[in-house]
Amino acid sequence: MKLLANRFERRPKPLLLAVLLLLLPLQPVFTAETLQHGAPVYPAFEGWRPNPDGSFNLMFGYMNENWGEQPFVEIGENNFFSPGEADRGQPTNFMPRRNRFTFEVMVPSDWGDRELVWSLNINGVETKAYGTLKPDYLVDNMIIASETGSLGIGVSSPESRSNTPPVLTLQGDDVRTARVGEAITLRAQLEDDGLPRSRLRSARSERDLYRAMFRAPQKPTVSKLNALFLSWNVYRGEGGVTFDPPQTKVWEDTRVAANSPWGSLWLPPVIPDDGMIEVTATFDEPGTYTLWGRADDGGLYADTYLTVTVTP
Repeated sequence: MKLLANRFERRPKPLLLAVLLLLLPLQPVFTAETLQHGAPVYPAFEGWRPNPDGSFNLMFGYMNENWGEQPFVEIGENNFFSPGEADRGQPTNFMPRRNRFTFEVMVPSDWGDRELVWSLNINGVETKAYGTLKPDYLVDNMIIASETGSLGIGVSSPESRSNTPPVLTLQGDDVRTARVGEAITLRAQLEDDGLPRSRLRSARSERDLYRAMFRAPQKPTVSKLNALFLSWNVYRGEGGVTFDPPQTKVWEDTRVAANSPWGSLWLPPVIPDDGMIEVTATFDEPGTYTLWGRADDGGLYADTYLTVTVTP
């Protein structure tokens, strides 16, 4: 028995060493899969929709494969549209992960079968998205709600079909000045039709939290909690901007405890009865910034923009 025990004690050592040697080469792979930084950003053509005057809007978003890095890429050789004007209102700041229906580019009624190409070169990888008026890419409100996770695949209801986008009205001038370190106040009025109806509360019981944390995924696609909110973010500008209070994420952060409607523990902000929402923004560096306000009712959205020139 003693001999067998000695053999048993000795044998695991080379086996353990072999296992460790096998795992060591995999360590960089595990690290890379977290995609915190260094990965590319892919532009995305989301679809198109017609305008009452006969023109069309081509809708774009993007996928930043990084969870941490938010690249700044100014308009130019690494961030441009073609043919025609390089600047079509695209962002220069790229938030993490999937960002859908970020902006729209209007093209004339005689656009025909031409393509509008958005090109990015981020972290050494050149990527392109091709905008077109092909019938398969026609978008309506149901498609927007479905793609962002408000609805399941092929699911709708009289309520969801009746939903209209929120109305967002910026208060004051849309061109302003500020100084580094001094907060400015952003005021906007938010109106909505109350659809889709939100079942979320401003607080949750311990039992509700447990259910949310351990509930199995309900949809084969990304799932979004329906509730009205307004979020301010940096659309263009190289320096950091601090918003107070912290803003709900408009990118698909699906982590359970994220301040995001795609996170299962998310609680929506309280909307004042008059719909008037105030947020302060403080800038870290001088420069010209475009701030982007997005109102979202869960299914549909509305946008507003504010340009701020920041001096030392």
